[in-house]
Amino acid sequence: MSAIKEKREQTSRRKWSVRNRVFGTPERPRLSVFRSHKHIYAQVIDDLAGRTLCSACSLNPEIKEQVKHGGDRKSAEIVGAILAQRAVMHGIKKVVFDRGPYKFHGRVKALADAARKAGLEF
Repeated sequence: MSAIKEKREQTSRRKWSVRNRVFGTPERPRLSVFRSHKHIYAQVIDDLAGRTLCSACSLNPEIKEQVKHGGDRKSAEIVGAILAQRAVMHGIKKVVFDRGPYKFHGRVKALADAARKAGLEF
């Protein structure tokens, strides 16, 4: 197997090992994180209905004007805070955190800590 295929397979395994344990309900939806090299994206999802309840990313104009680069920890903190504000406006206080295939450090941890500080409970 080529190195690229092997890496994709490992990433897929890590993602599904997390997703097998994490499920979003209407009372406690799932906060899903995706990060690329340039940006970070987060959304709150109700898995029973299959709907995204609210989302935020470093491409939003209000975030883009505050940060120079969307792929760093500062932008992740801002995305987490804005997502938490939007979730609280929708009446969501408790969520289940879905880190995906990423380790809980760096940008993912910064987003989670900012969301907690802004009012979400994990």
